[in-house]
Order: sequence, then C-alpha cells, then structure tokens
Amino acid sequence: MLADEQSGLSLGEIAERTSLARSTVQRIVKALTDEQFLISASTRGGVKLGPLLIRLGASAQVDVAELVRPLMQSLARKLGESVDLSVLKGATALFVDQVAGTHRLAAVSSPGQTFPLHSTANGKALLACLTPQRRLTLLGNFLSQDTPSTVTSLDLLEKEISEVQQTGLSYDREEHTVGICAIGTWFTDPLGRPFAISIPVPSVRFIEIDKFASALLETRAEVQSQLLG
Repeated sequence: MLADEQSGLSLGEIAERTSLARSTVQRIVKALTDEQFLISASTRGGVKLGPLLIRLGASAQVDVAELVRPLMQSLARKLGESVDLSVLKGATALFVDQVAGTHRLAAVSSPGQTFPLHSTANGKALLACLTPQRRLTLLGNFLSQDTPSTVTSLDLLEKEISEVQQTGLSYDREEHTVGICAIGTWFTDPLGRPFAISIPVPSVRFIEIDKFASALLETRAEVQSQLLG
C-alpha cells in the first residue's frame, strides 16, 4: 500500500485498508520504523517507505530488460512478429525494449516512446497490475478517443481489465492506431514493479490471435520462473 502512496498514510488509513486493529498496526509500524523500513510522513501525520528499502532494492536490483530480452528474441523468432517490453511511467506505458520481427510489414516503435494506458495492449496489461483506485487516479475521468474503436467508458474499460486479470491477456483491436492490433500480458519483478510484454501486429495478421496468445503466455511463464528463481 505504501509503495503507491508517496505522501504516506496515517495509522488509521492503514488499519482501514488492511482490516487490522489500530493497536496491531501501531506495533507493526513502530517495529518497521525502528529498523528504518518506514519513516515519518510529517505532512500526513503518518508513515511512508524508508531509506533502508532503497538501499536493499539497489543491492538486489535485477536488470529486467536484460533478463527478458533472450525470451523476447525467442518469441519474435517463433512468431515472426515484433515483441515489445514496457513499464509503467506516470500515466503512460513506456517502451524500454523491442525485438523486431521478420515480416516486411511490421509494427515498429522505438524505446523511449510512451503510449496511453487505456487504448493499448501493453497499457491495459499494466493497468491489470494495479488496484481499481490506482487505475482511476492514473486515468482520470476522461479517456481520449484515439481511433473510432477506442473504449472511452471507464466502466467498460474496468470490465475489460477484469477480464485481463482473469485470462492474463490484454488486447488492442485498432484502438490506438488504425491498422494495428496487439496482444499483451504482464509480470512483476521481485520489487513488485509491473512490466508488460506485447506483440503489435498489422490488423491483417491478427487472425492468428490464438497462436499469439498461447506463445505469449508461455513466455510469461518463463519470465516469471526466471525472476522468481
């Protein structure tokens, strides 16, 4: 909970969200504060994540892009399609790596580009990692209509995200760019950071969706196995 709360939470808020007694929360918070896992959040009168977590994270940091790239290359060779890796950056999906496919007609983006969360397969996959409240905070009350197929209703998008969480797969059916479809999935690294692997495809080849889906889920399982050891 505190990882998504930069200004911290009060003891009462933590107790409410965890359904724990306030006295229990107070004891746990004191123990974590004594070890510098938490520090005082003066603006809220509560606590936020402390400096020791930063030091521990730095010493155990995994280069996720480097670890995942061989699996992305294998997936790209198997399907002949481009494969993308994205992370959550603010209210966007940031491309951090791409392995190009072998087809002459391909969907290509450059690392460093950002894309909306609500109209892309990688964006929806990242949204599936978040709580409903966090999703609402990031999306706001207005969803841009990028193409005639874009879902602009928060209720409909939330229903779709629920399906993504159940199946492990997200879809972009010409919702961000006319002529381009995509399928995506997500995983989290040992620090709990969400990542998305997606396969953008010209719409004329999206009829092979079942093949893309099974191959993508296999890659996701391999990634999770490697990250979790």
